[in-house]
Amino acid sequence: MPETGTLARPRPKDLPSGYHLAHFREMLSFVSRLYDPILGDRQRAWMTDFAALDANAQSLFVRIANRKGGVFRIDQLRYDDVDDATLRLKELAAVGFVSAVRDEDFGAALAVLSKDELLDLLAEHDAGDGVRRSWTKANVKAAVRERLSFDVCFDGPRGEGFVAQRRKRELRYMLYLYFGRVVDGLSSFAMRDLGLVRTNTFKDDFEARFDSVEEAQDSFFYAERIAWLDRCEPQDMRAMALEATDWAIPCEAALGHRDTLLHALGRYLEKAGDCEGARTLYALGASPECGEREVRLAWAAGEREAVRERLEAMIANPGSDGEALFAQDFLARKFGGKRTSLITDMLREAPTIGLDESHRATPEKGAVALFERQGWQAYHAENTPWRTLFGLLFWDILYDGETSRLHNAFERMPGALRDGSFYDTHRDAVEARLTLLDRGEEAVACLLRIVAERYDTLNPLFRWYPDMIERLRPLILNAPRGGLAQVMRAMAADYRGRKDGFPDLMLHRDGALRLIEIKTSGDQLRRNQLVQLDLLRRAGFDVAVNRVAWIVDPDQTYVVVDIETTGGRAPFHRVTEIGAVKMRGGEIVDKWQSLVNPERAIPATITRLTGITNEMVADAPLFADIAESFQAFMEDAVFVAHNVRFDYGFLSAEYARLDMRFRYPTLCTCQSMRQLFKGLPSYGLANLSRHFGIPLESHHRALCDAEAAAGLLLKINERRAA
Repeated sequence: MPETGTLARPRPKDLPSGYHLAHFREMLSFVSRLYDPILGDRQRAWMTDFAALDANAQSLFVRIANRKGGVFRIDQLRYDDVDDATLRLKELAAVGFVSAVRDEDFGAALAVLSKDELLDLLAEHDAGDGVRRSWTKANVKAAVRERLSFDVCFDGPRGEGFVAQRRKRELRYMLYLYFGRVVDGLSSFAMRDLGLVRTNTFKDDFEARFDSVEEAQDSFFYAERIAWLDRCEPQDMRAMALEATDWAIPCEAALGHRDTLLHALGRYLEKAGDCEGARTLYALGASPECGEREVRLAWAAGEREAVRERLEAMIANPGSDGEALFAQDFLARKFGGKRTSLITDMLREAPTIGLDESHRATPEKGAVALFERQGWQAYHAENTPWRTLFGLLFWDILYDGETSRLHNAFERMPGALRDGSFYDTHRDAVEARLTLLDRGEEAVACLLRIVAERYDTLNPLFRWYPDMIERLRPLILNAPRGGLAQVMRAMAADYRGRKDGFPDLMLHRDGALRLIEIKTSGDQLRRNQLVQLDLLRRAGFDVAVNRVAWIVDPDQTYVVVDIETTGGRAPFHRVTEIGAVKMRGGEIVDKWQSLVNPERAIPATITRLTGITNEMVADAPLFADIAESFQAFMEDAVFVAHNVRFDYGFLSAEYARLDMRFRYPTLCTCQSMRQLFKGLPSYGLANLSRHFGIPLESHHRALCDAEAAAGLLLKINERRAA
């Protein structure tokens, strides 16, 4: 979708002293109220011990719990809402919430030390042989852990300066009940109160996430291990993989977590060369991902008939559309004489479009401009229209009944979409709503009513923007009959699996609708994209993949820009003049120029350089007065400048002050000259103009410099084309 203005981020509020403790008590009260029946003895004891503490000790503990790591320097535990940290640490130690550091804390304690302190430890114990000061802290820490023991490093006075948090698992479990994910602090509350995170407004009566102790504990068991994967050591990963075969089958609520963990551990074993161990783990999983890896490893082991039987079973009863496509593709390639995959075939068959090289960073935007020149109305749509249509179409079913099933104020995704029960639970209502999609303007009017009633209501499916219905109208009016219903039905049945992977571009003209996925060299077609393309084709949409070939496009429009400013730093200085030259097909087709009142004095040094005085800009328009005019002049052109980061950066900053976005593909004539015309004595604008005989009569005046840079662009494109 095209870019729209963004709201300025609100200034963070000043949070009162003690707000950390207030949040923590809010969380504990919430957990106690909703989850009392499924709290274990250890959690109840934890709550009792915490409630018995002095408020200062509670505040200190919450401060510790909100900090990263498990070991802390005592002299850094000084807070306004804690009267005496030393006294309160003794209270926390008495109930086991903290303790002195122990051998089990060795790694966490070393992480608290600076690199210099680690090097001093090695030197102090003559263990620094071969260790260089240039090493990263992680490598120095590893050397300390390998060469020295915990007692050597932290026994005595040095260890007395540290404290370790204890009883962490009980707290982590309660936070898991609240948030539904493994976290070690309450930063979400702080982000909310700072105005940086919005909470949902659908309801304020929340329900428990789990119905039984077994559901909660099984889910936490696997979620905790998944969260640990990113930071555990290789030996810990292998130990977890070896114990996986002894895990009991969890309740249904935790099966998805278990499959995720088994797949991750299996991939680790594969990379470590233990394919048999990986197959054992994949066989325990029930997810399509585990099934695919198991099939691939069985094929590599030469088990042809077993693979055939498994693939045929997948096709007969697939766990997902992705699994069905994989099985059909693998069976055709390995047993049907087909040599290439569906993805390879689709990319090979894809037509090629030529885009100007200046769009390498934004190929979708370049393709939009190309198709618009061919007479299409084109948008970089991707997933946005599909999620928007889904959310608006089913809004009342999703949010006005029991479907939302939210578990705290931070959650936004309706429970029925999270667990995949939406379609089965509301089949009749969903099907009735789907019949609306083939009724054109009636469907548009219905969606417009939802927008009018609910605009700007926070939700996880889509973002609101003023012309959203106009952007949906071509999709609704031009879609094949029954096609939108088929896609929305698939999303209703499996929103998490169907919410992304849609084609990049949406094109329409004269009642025709096209959906196009753009792929550049080396850009692979992902499995979820293949699944969505297959769904859209079966639903009757005109959908295709287009490959990109980078060319020098003679029809590409460029706007060559130069600006003058009050100084050299965009955050602190302002624009005083803009000059721009529009080029197409090697010819100048338009020009734009304006002085700008910078709303501050122009330094004398700048006046001497540019000739622009305070008197000259006194009656000039403010940037706000010319911002829309200049954007209209830019259209969808490539932004070109000599040292483009300077000009583009200044203009982006000016538009940001107006809460407007300024985003265009860029080309730097200075950088391009360095790449294409090597060995010149200087790459400054004046010297290059002199070298190539390009007129530059009023250097450091915007339009004159822009015209000179346009002359350089012609030379650059001639060389690029050659």
